Amino acid sequence: MVVILNNIRSLHNVGSIFRTADAAGVEKIYLCGITPEPIDQFGKPRQQLIKVSLGAEQSVRWDASARSARATLKLLERLKKDGYKIFAVEQSKKSIPYFRLRVESERLKNSALVFGNEVKGLSPAILKKTDKILEIPMRGKKESLNVAVAFGIVVFHLVYDRN
Repeated sequence: MVVILNNIRSLHNVGSIFRTADAAGVEKIYLCGITPEPIDQFGKPRQQLIKVSLGAEQSVRWDASARSARATLKLLERLKKDGYKIFAVEQSKKSIPYFRLRVESERLKNSALVFGNEVKGLSPAILKKTDKILEIPMRGKKESLNVAVAFGIVVFHLVYDRN
């Protein structure tokens, strides 16, 4: 399984996602748009990210080459061409509860989870490229969860729920 983080702002969220991705056995994380890399433009570690990831940025492969909206769409197209199923995690009229998605273990390896900006979410253009849109149903007054928390819920469901 690969993960695509598009326009995530927070170094803490990205670090937390790296740590959880390592625990779940994620193969690779694509850092798209403004999503920060573990190292800055001068080659120095981003301390806020590293503090939260606890070294997971060294054990989970990552790629930060898709920095424009167009490059992110091309990445999704390439993954689809390579046989990946693309699953966005976003609230949408077309979304289904994440726990209704069933992916066979062997197909899970060819799956990509896409997460978007903490405030704006994912663009309509990205959502059009996905095979399914998943959501975490909300019962409280808040309409969403922190992106790193949402990532943990969905990734561990997919990796371990084989009912």
